[in-house]
Amino acid sequence: MPETVTIYLIDGTAQIYKAFYAIQSLSTSKGFPTNAIFGFIRMLIKLIQDEAPQYIGVSFDLAAPTFRHELFEAYKAHRPETPDDLIQQVPKIKEFLKAMNIPIYEMEGYEADDVLATLAKKAEQQGMKAVIVSSDKDLLQLVSENIVTLSERMGHKVIYTPEKVKEKYGVTPAQIQDFLGLVGDSSDNIPGIQGIGPKTASKLLEEFGSVENLLDHLDAVKSPKLQESLEQGKEVALQSKFLATVKTDVPIELNLEELRHGTPNYQELKAYFHDLEFYSFIRELIPAEEFGYPPLTIEEEQPRETAKKYQTVLTEEQLAQVIEELQQSGGFAVDTETTSEQPMKAELVGISVATVPHQGYYIPVGHRYIGAPKQLPLDLVIQQLKLLLENASLPKYGQNIKYDIIVLAHYGIHLQGVEFDSMLASYVLDPSKRSHGMDYLAQEYLQYQTITYHDVVGKGVKQTTIDMIPVERVTEYAAEDADITLQLTNVLRPKIQEQQLEQLYREVELPLIDVLAAMERHGVKVDTVLLERISGELSEKMKDMEQRIYQIAGVEFNINSPKQLGPILFEKLQMPHGKKTKTGYSTDVDVLTDLARAGYELPEKILEYRQLSKLKSTYSDALPKQIDAKTGRIHTSYNQTVTATGRLSSSDPNLQNIPVRTEEGRRIRQAFIPEHGCLLLSADYSQIELRILAHVTGDAELVKAYQENQDIHTKTAMQLFGLSAAEITPNMRREAKTVNFSVIYGISAFSLAKDLNIPRHEAQRYIDEYFRLYKGVNQFINDTIELTRKQGYVTTLLNRIRYIPEIRSKNNNVRQFGERTAVNTPIQGTAADMIKLAMISIHQHLTRDFPETKMIMQVHDELVFEVPETQSDEVRKLVVHEMESVLNLRVPIKVDAHYGRNWDEAH
Repeated sequence: MPETVTIYLIDGTAQIYKAFYAIQSLSTSKGFPTNAIFGFIRMLIKLIQDEAPQYIGVSFDLAAPTFRHELFEAYKAHRPETPDDLIQQVPKIKEFLKAMNIPIYEMEGYEADDVLATLAKKAEQQGMKAVIVSSDKDLLQLVSENIVTLSERMGHKVIYTPEKVKEKYGVTPAQIQDFLGLVGDSSDNIPGIQGIGPKTASKLLEEFGSVENLLDHLDAVKSPKLQESLEQGKEVALQSKFLATVKTDVPIELNLEELRHGTPNYQELKAYFHDLEFYSFIRELIPAEEFGYPPLTIEEEQPRETAKKYQTVLTEEQLAQVIEELQQSGGFAVDTETTSEQPMKAELVGISVATVPHQGYYIPVGHRYIGAPKQLPLDLVIQQLKLLLENASLPKYGQNIKYDIIVLAHYGIHLQGVEFDSMLASYVLDPSKRSHGMDYLAQEYLQYQTITYHDVVGKGVKQTTIDMIPVERVTEYAAEDADITLQLTNVLRPKIQEQQLEQLYREVELPLIDVLAAMERHGVKVDTVLLERISGELSEKMKDMEQRIYQIAGVEFNINSPKQLGPILFEKLQMPHGKKTKTGYSTDVDVLTDLARAGYELPEKILEYRQLSKLKSTYSDALPKQIDAKTGRIHTSYNQTVTATGRLSSSDPNLQNIPVRTEEGRRIRQAFIPEHGCLLLSADYSQIELRILAHVTGDAELVKAYQENQDIHTKTAMQLFGLSAAEITPNMRREAKTVNFSVIYGISAFSLAKDLNIPRHEAQRYIDEYFRLYKGVNQFINDTIELTRKQGYVTTLLNRIRYIPEIRSKNNNVRQFGERTAVNTPIQGTAADMIKLAMISIHQHLTRDFPETKMIMQVHDELVFEVPETQSDEVRKLVVHEMESVLNLRVPIKVDAHYGRNWDEAH
């Protein structure tokens, strides 16, 4: 007996809206919005992967009004106008479906639901099954033994069969339009009868069967009040039912062959994904063979030099040939294969190099699986390569070469001559790019699909390490890495020059690699005994706070559960709340902070509890486990290519988020200690962003204040409150300080009012007074926004570039984000550049003059050093001088530098 055919029909309009609002602020580097496109494609890929449909089609609404609009003018009238950012994306989504060879169904005068319903019914009549991919309730009226609807809710697949419809709504699928006629559907502005909810409607329909029969027998309705509502709402109920009834007779034919899911047009898809900068989709959707070079035609006289030639080096003779080639190369790409993604834990498994495109060598030294070929001794390879890799005059190219520097240092090789890092180059060219990883860059710049790390070692429980993978497989992967790094170098190097980013790249980002590698290798010492004590203290505080929380709430509950906390706050204690979602009440930090500011004690205690819990789990409990067994120290990773502003970030562990203003946070900092005979030096830029603001705006009042060493926060407070300096209280100064820093981030009166817990009109007055005093700042903000909107990007003083496509968005929220970013980037980005320059200069001085002193941490505008006590005075003078003289500004740069026996004491 032949298998029953199943067709899949997608409500495209609903999926586009869902994707548009689920994914925020996604666009190409040119500013074209792509959030709805990305979400729609992701939905379709998942559907194809999960369901493997043989027949598939998509239906869309058209802009023209339908018969429902003609009948009921208010139909869907309450819906906001479709955002321009969404309208722009619809044609691109249809272009994607065309490339996928998936048919599109549309019909003027009808909605997508009507088209889907008609196709589904025709399929059923022809002995087929249909799956309608939609979460619209009105389509449930079609559900039968042969038609189901499929939707995703919170990541879970929901399939509506007749039984599921009955279980969920208490009615049969055939009664769904009657059900909606009574309760209405707010999403489509179908009114229903006021006062009738889902339970009442299902009971009425169970008794009377349909809206018409119910209205014909109103005298049988027992509740007088309900009877009256039904009597008054007769016409509305009938009209609502009509609006909710989908058409199954749209003049459209079901062509099974047209619906057959065929082979996509991969060339069109590849061009499409490149155009929208969806490089991850290229790897995901386009088979590897599609990346092959086209066959040579008979007319072509010269063969293409594109065949890959990757070789494994297993003998001393081969190694000698490779070394000779490297020496004569004028520069080569290098990459290491290791047992760990964490460089301090990594053991060398092999080294790959490349001198010309499409060729590469892999030198294995540590493959340990049974049957592995005999490899060259590690000591021999290190000895042979050391002089070459330490030759500063022979250029080296890498992709995230800091990792390789740290790994090679374990084996006594001090890699020198680093001339290019493709990951850093990508970051400098466009710091907002979604990824600077090799796989992504190869797709973007070389139209090449690489072998990924997880292709080789696997994922999850099946993941192994490189040393357990066959040498020939790793050769293919590792030599390709070196080859692609070389090719990316050849492509990105001229782009750096063309964009006039050479100085930033050569004088800031590249030299910083050595500084960060040295910091990561040296690490930070922590007092494990103190951390254990702090963990105990935090546990006691959390227990005491738990009891207080239970006392205020009047009941014990799981404090970490939003589902349990929400009802206690908003139902039991009747606190004001935002809109209730399908998953319950929001109890995020913003909600709790607003409630705490309004004077509610329970939210305040919950926030304190969460802070203690985070400190305990993230630091006092976790830090001792992250101590390296060999060094006895913690080795964080500093990331150069993560933040769009140019700032460094820290991970594994993140040392930049330990709160400095709370007692508990300071206790954690007390656990960071120097080696015996040393002190910790903390050197912190004072108000550096406000000083840069004074420089870039040239504002007369700001510049004068800093040149005369005035207290800028007191000066601003005097303007805000109309008082003399002597009359300014500490609280007034604090409020002025908030205003001073908030302006840099383009804060609104609404947000400032929340931050200061003052009325909105008062916050607006603060902002107006600020700009009345600092007129140059206001002019700078307006000029920067206008220029950024015109050219599409903004730069720092060192010409670091950041593209801001959001500033041209027609979506007000997205555009305002772009404007705030445009104003903030020259300030925050320049501060990031300054501390990087300072780090490079100080590192060079310390290496030469004070080799026993180590720079060990960078936290925002602060540098931390481990300094022998005998060198303390000289090192402090050096650090302060270098940090204060790194850039020549209109105003003096000031650094606060203090010593201590621990990090907190050094503040």
